[in-house]
Amino acid sequence: MTDYEIPRPTSGDVVELILEDHRLFEALLRDLRDATADREAARAALSAVLIAHGEAEESKVYPNLQRKDAITDHEAEHGEEEHAEGNEALLALLECKGTDTQKFDDAVEDLATALNHHIGEEEQTILNPARTEVSQEVREDLGAKWTAERNRLLDEGAGSLTNVREIVAKAHKDGLLPADDEDE
Repeated sequence: MTDYEIPRPTSGDVVELILEDHRLFEALLRDLRDATADREAARAALSAVLIAHGEAEESKVYPNLQRKDAITDHEAEHGEEEHAEGNEALLALLECKGTDTQKFDDAVEDLATALNHHIGEEEQTILNPARTEVSQEVREDLGAKWTAERNRLLDEGAGSLTNVREIVAKAHKDGLLPADDEDE
C-alpha cells in the first residue's frame, strides 16, 4: 500500500471529514478504471477506507444525528442499506482474481454506481441536515468520535476480504440486503 496513503485525521467537523472521504473514494475509483494505475493498491486502499468509513458512520454518526433529530430513523436505515449494497459490490471487486479482466472492469463500475448514488444521497439527506440542524460543537465532537473509530478500524484491517465477507453476510442476515440465491 505504498502508493496510497489513507489520510487519518483525528478531529474536525464530521461533515467535512466525511466529504473528504467521499472525494477520496472518487479518486480511488478513477484509479481503478485506469489501466496504468496500480489497481491492486487502489483496490486495497478503497476497501480499507470504504469499510472503516461506513462502519464508523453507522456506529458513531447516524445514531447521534438521529438523537439530535437531524435525520429520521428511515434516513439512517436507508444509509445503512446503501452501505450494505456498496459493501456487496466491493466484495465482488475484491473477489476478482486479476485487475486486467472485463469482470474486474464490470465490478469497478458496479461499485462506482452504488457508491456514487450513496454519496449523492448521503450528502443531501444526511450531511445537509447535519450542517443545519446540529451545532458546530456537536459536529466537532462527532468528528473526533468518527475519526477515532475509523482509524481503529483501519488499524484492524477492516478492508480485508475476510472481514468484508463477514460484513456482507451479516447484512444479508439482518435483512439489509435481499437474499439472492441466484448469485451463489
